[in-house]
Amino acid sequence: MRVVLERSNLLKSLSHVHRVVERRNTIPILSNVLLNAAGASLDLKATDLDLEITEAIAAVVEQAGATTVPAHLLYDIVRKLPDGAEVMLKTDDDGNSMTVISGRSSFRLQCLPQSDFPELTAGSLSHTFRLESASLKALIDKTQFAISTEETRYYLNGIYLHTLEIGGQLKLRAVATDGHRLARAEIEAPAGSEGMPGVIIPRKTVSELQKLVDDPDVVVTVELSDTKIRLTIGSVVLTSKLIDGTFPDYQRVIPTGNDKQLILDRQTFAQAVDRVSTISSERGRAVKLTIGNGQVTLAVNNPDSGSATEELAADYSSDPLEIGFNARYLLDVAAQLSGSEAKFMLADAGSPTLIHDTADERALYVLMPMRV
Repeated sequence: MRVVLERSNLLKSLSHVHRVVERRNTIPILSNVLLNAAGASLDLKATDLDLEITEAIAAVVEQAGATTVPAHLLYDIVRKLPDGAEVMLKTDDDGNSMTVISGRSSFRLQCLPQSDFPELTAGSLSHTFRLESASLKALIDKTQFAISTEETRYYLNGIYLHTLEIGGQLKLRAVATDGHRLARAEIEAPAGSEGMPGVIIPRKTVSELQKLVDDPDVVVTVELSDTKIRLTIGSVVLTSKLIDGTFPDYQRVIPTGNDKQLILDRQTFAQAVDRVSTISSERGRAVKLTIGNGQVTLAVNNPDSGSATEELAADYSSDPLEIGFNARYLLDVAAQLSGSEAKFMLADAGSPTLIHDTADERALYVLMPMRV
């Protein structure tokens, strides 16, 4: 193999694929990226056996061929080369090493044979649809913060993507929950998504996807089955296993009878929560909201370090209420809201609270209260 290409193009692709590669691997080949030069392009592929990412980039292929080299090492080398440089990649005659040449720099890397590189076969993917990357980004951004990190409840370690009919219209909905909070976002279902199975996209796949859908003009092709999902974003193809589990009936935890409406300025509220929570213990992080006519008092009490209070003006005319929430969860939700105001629908101190985005009716958040 002998190929010449722009450093910036190679770096961009390596930044996409090397993130999939785990730093510690018991199987040496999984630390490597597969490079395949043919025609007028270089294909890069990396996998952790659950997630696979491939990308094709334009290159001058002087001699076609394929090999695998350590992914993080190659990324670090290319990252440190000067801007605007040209990079040549060429394998030695015996195929045991590859040389990276740029200007006066030369690096020799150990190779492992292409034949050892595992293939994540997607099998037959039953449903295909296309959607704007901005729509997919919105679904992910508004829900991914609520994904559970608790490995024992593995079926909550991802975003549940499914279709459902609301008022005669089919919606594509994303839901994530960790048992303490729930985030739900939806868009109009794209053509081809009708009858798709409800799937749970793993946390790592969601994280990679979030970094790839930053160009709002790109159309994403989604192909999926019960067990796999493949997303094509421009020249990048992401294939992933899905979480094999049943997502809980989340509709049951979304309250319907919350009749106490509280409206706050989102930014002022978030800043106040951030300030008073400075004094809270890392473990507890509880903020008490004392809600009365026209105002909210935020209070944090930490026996080890002291206490803090702050008063905010609010639009509230129901019965007075005291309720506690995890400060970090409040800040996470506030960060997702796109409107200037946050609308809370409350019931009582022990019941889940609904938070609406005043600028986006397609997003909804549920927070479980804390005892304070």
